This record gives sequence, C-alpha cells and structure tokens, in this order.
Amino acid sequence: MHFLHGTGVAIVTPFTSNDAVDFNALESLIDYLIQNGVNYLVALGTTGETPVLSKEEKNDIILCSYEKVAGRVPVIVGVGGNDTRSVVNDLSTYPLDKAAAVLSASPYYNKPSQDGLLAHYRMLSENSPKPIILYNVPGRTGRNMLASTTVELAKSCENIIAIKEASGDMQQCMDILRLAPESFVVVSGDDNLVIPQIACGMKGVISVAANAYPFAFSSMVNLCLNGDFRAAKNINDQLMDAYQMMFEENNPAGIKCFLHAMGKMEDRVRLPLTSVSPALKHKITAWVNENHGLIKP
Repeated sequence: MHFLHGTGVAIVTPFTSNDAVDFNALESLIDYLIQNGVNYLVALGTTGETPVLSKEEKNDIILCSYEKVAGRVPVIVGVGGNDTRSVVNDLSTYPLDKAAAVLSASPYYNKPSQDGLLAHYRMLSENSPKPIILYNVPGRTGRNMLASTTVELAKSCENIIAIKEASGDMQQCMDILRLAPESFVVVSGDDNLVIPQIACGMKGVISVAANAYPFAFSSMVNLCLNGDFRAAKNINDQLMDAYQMMFEENNPAGIKCFLHAMGKMEDRVRLPLTSVSPALKHKITAWVNENHGLIKP
C-alpha cells in the first residue's frame, strides 16, 4: 500500500498560555494520533498555523515530530509559500532528511495564472530533495489549480507524486482521477466529502477533524477503502455536526477548541486568528461532552 493511502492528519500547533509553541502538548497529540490508527502525519500544514511561525519554530517542530514519531508512521512536512525562490530555499534548508515527502500549497494572494502555477511547481520539483505532494486549496489561496494543470504536473514531473485536492469541486476531482497517471495519488482535503471522494477513487484524506477524532475518522476512511460505505456513513453521520463547528468561524480555532474541550491543549491561536466565539465554544464543549463514544476507550 502506498504511504499516502488512508488517513493523514494535518497536525495543529499547540501554544502555551504565553503564546510559545507547546512541545509537550504536541508530543502528546502525536502519540494520541498514532495510537488511534492514523496512517501518517503532516507537520507544518495550513492547520499548523505556518504563516505565524518563525523559521526557528518550524525547524524545531519538524525535529520534534521526527523524534516523537520515531519511525512509527511516515511524516510529511509542509513547505510552501507565495515566493517561489523562498520556497526553493526552504527546501534546501529545512531538516527534511527524515520526511517521506513535502506537501506544498499553491501560492496564495499572488493569484498566478495556470502557467504561473506550472512554472512554480516545476521549479520546486527541480529543487526538492523529497517527493512533492501538490496542495490545491483555493478557499485559502485565492486561485484554483485546474485539473488540467494538476494532470500536466503529474505527467511531466517525476517527483510530483500526489495531490491533496481541497477545491470541493467534485467534477474537478473526478477529472483528475480520470486523467492523471495511475501511479499519481489523489487524497481529499475536505473532511466532509471523504466518502464520495473515496467512492470516486481517492486513496484517503489529509484531515483536520482527525486531530480530535482519529479513531472514528480513520475507521471511517478504512471502511470506505474496503468498500463498506454503509458502515462508513454511520460514522460520518455522527461527525457531521462536528465538521460544521470546526470550520464555522476559522480553522484551526475550531479544531483547537475541540482539543481543548478534550483536555489536550490550551485554546490558543496566534493573531490575526482569534479563538472561537463564546457561543461556539459553548456548543463545541457540549458536543464533546455528549459524544464520548467517538473517542476510542
């Protein structure tokens, strides 16, 4: 099985009450995720609040993740940005020796053309010491990477091996699955669409929700991959309200509120993000308390 099959988790970055990275909470979260069945971890994804982390903090988070994981599951490292030259430099200076691959979100804010996206990723491909997973998330970047662009990169760049597709556009997803090389892996970036996307041929997901509910979520994904969509739907139905609350105001404030209600970390994000509103926090806390059955005993 390819290392990207199944459930990956875009790990949050816990912060202490004085706004420092909480490495103790991060290590505990890593254990919790692995012990509850996730297949791989993504350090420094968008959910990890990478835009507000210093380069030194990013290095320390990568090294901490390797050390705590200790080879139990693959670790993928997020390396992206909207300055191609800077990303190339990061690829040569971050400690990537133990990474299985890098996940690189398409450039945000600049809104490059499709030709610009092709040139950006080709430059990364030429300079990356590790395989590259594309990440299309137009809701954050402001520019959708078309299926034709993804397929062109999949065909022309040998070390571009996969995409995390988070456009939410099922037609686009099906076009990629239909036209990309068979060896090219497509995983979901939309927790609420995992069931239909796996039904169409995706191999799994890089999840936000699995930070809080790794056992339930990875069980659902495994059921889908084994063709038992009825049983998977039963789990998904139980999680749907949680998905809504996690993304209602902003990510990762929503998932961090869930984790705080579960006693796993402080309810802290860095500006310009703010914690969820008191009303939403009340709803999340009540939901967590009422749904202990979704946490593996």
